[in-house]
Amino acid sequence: MKHRIIVLGAGYTGAITAGRLAGRLRREDVAITLVNAEPDFVERVRMHQLAVGQNLELRPFSAMFAGTGVELKLAKVTGVDTDRKTVAVLDTNGTNGTEELAYDTLVYALGSGWNSQGVPGTAEHAHEIAGRPGALRLRERLAGLDGGQPVVVVGGGLTGLETATEIAEARPDLDVALVARGGFGDWLSPRGRRHLRKVFDGLGITVHQHSVVTAVEADHIATADGTVVPAAVTVWTTGFQVHPIAKATTLEVTGTGQIVVDATMRSLSHPDVYVIGDAALVRGPGDKPLRMSCASGIPTAWQAADSIVARLTGGKLPNVPLRYFNQCISLGRREGLIQYVTADDRAVGAALTGRLAAVYKELICKGAAWGVAHPMLGMPARRRRVVRERARVSATV
Repeated sequence: MKHRIIVLGAGYTGAITAGRLAGRLRREDVAITLVNAEPDFVERVRMHQLAVGQNLELRPFSAMFAGTGVELKLAKVTGVDTDRKTVAVLDTNGTNGTEELAYDTLVYALGSGWNSQGVPGTAEHAHEIAGRPGALRLRERLAGLDGGQPVVVVGGGLTGLETATEIAEARPDLDVALVARGGFGDWLSPRGRRHLRKVFDGLGITVHQHSVVTAVEADHIATADGTVVPAAVTVWTTGFQVHPIAKATTLEVTGTGQIVVDATMRSLSHPDVYVIGDAALVRGPGDKPLRMSCASGIPTAWQAADSIVARLTGGKLPNVPLRYFNQCISLGRREGLIQYVTADDRAVGAALTGRLAAVYKELICKGAAWGVAHPMLGMPARRRRVVRERARVSATV
């Protein structure tokens, strides 16, 4: 009987893991099923581009996984029973209804969505770009705005910076503002902050820093100090929260719902479950949790896939340290900022700016998408046999 591997979620991490497993394990030995609600790969790092009207290249999974042996199941995950080792799914094609899938090894890559932070009015009045549906709704709303109307982006992190600059560049007729809880770009180096300010000033973006949003209304936001900022459209980018399904299982999770894993991305409570991307609590240099990002998620996908292969085939477990090198920020299509960082993600003095940084960021985005379709880059092409029974593997570190 084939060893059944189910991968939940086909974002950057899930798609890479499925492809990497298929490229390294013999088809006679494993059955790999990739479960995802949408038929196309979504470049999540480009949602701000989609929101302003740019058309992104379609990347259908049917073409991406053709001939690999990966079975794509278009379905929404509705539950995971880690004790019975089953996954409940709802067919998104509307043909098979609810179904239960059994696994021997589960890869949990359901990722995260937007986080309203519990601020009153956010769910009713704010837009989010954590996924394609939200980006498309914002796209439609922005297209309907007349010149001179105010747009407020709440959140001073990477997503907020990219969203505000993209909107201001694409629609210079709008009055764009950014509201940040902390200082404007305060985690960047002095050179990075200077460039950020220069770009925002050039695009005419108003910055409200050290401002805590306490309410979102249909036509404005309110802050803790009593300031009212007009907003025909509010875009909420204050961070992500993980998919709630994990909390409903017997998996060991943190207070935020992230699943606790070891260095090989294996659940500490359930050794037949591997967790990657935003859903995993992964510790990097200095024992600091990795931030939710593509830069964090892709290495966890490599680590999990190679660990599963090693345990199933009797190979050597990977021991690749997870670390950061830079933060890549697009500031519209013509400007960018590459902030170089320490292994634990603290800014150093060096930063790349301007047009060259924009090109660098674009290459990073294209490389990430290319890597999803070509997960075996740098890996041996030979597929290995599954040589260990799962009962033995579960007890192996």
